Amino acid sequence: MTISDEDMVTVRPTESFLSKQQLVNFEGISAHTAGSKALCMHMVVFPPGAKAVSHYHNGYETVIYVIKGRVRTLYGVGLKKEMISEPGDFLFIPPNVPHLPMNLSETEEVVAIVARNDPNEQESVVLYDPNIP
Repeated sequence: MTISDEDMVTVRPTESFLSKQQLVNFEGISAHTAGSKALCMHMVVFPPGAKAVSHYHNGYETVIYVIKGRVRTLYGVGLKKEMISEPGDFLFIPPNVPHLPMNLSETEEVVAIVARNDPNEQESVVLYDPNIP
């Protein structure tokens, strides 16, 4: 093993952006912000009643940790499966699994941390139409 003397990086997100999935994201660690070569991590906020656009991550695994709120996720081919995630839950999404998360509350936001083994977070996002086989 080789010991490294590279610098560590702190990212303090100050601005949000709207992702391809149509969710508010606060950029965290990525190739762009920290020079990461193999992962990204950011915070996502779903306003009350919001849902993402159905999508999958081409070739990349995703882990989500729910901090606040309840999320209903439709997933799989045709989005025919369903899962509910609550604060404290970790959710693993294998590569290429279509999914559509939505905030179950009409009054409270959802806050979650998302990590993926893709340093260029948005580049592997592929929008998915469940009506096209």
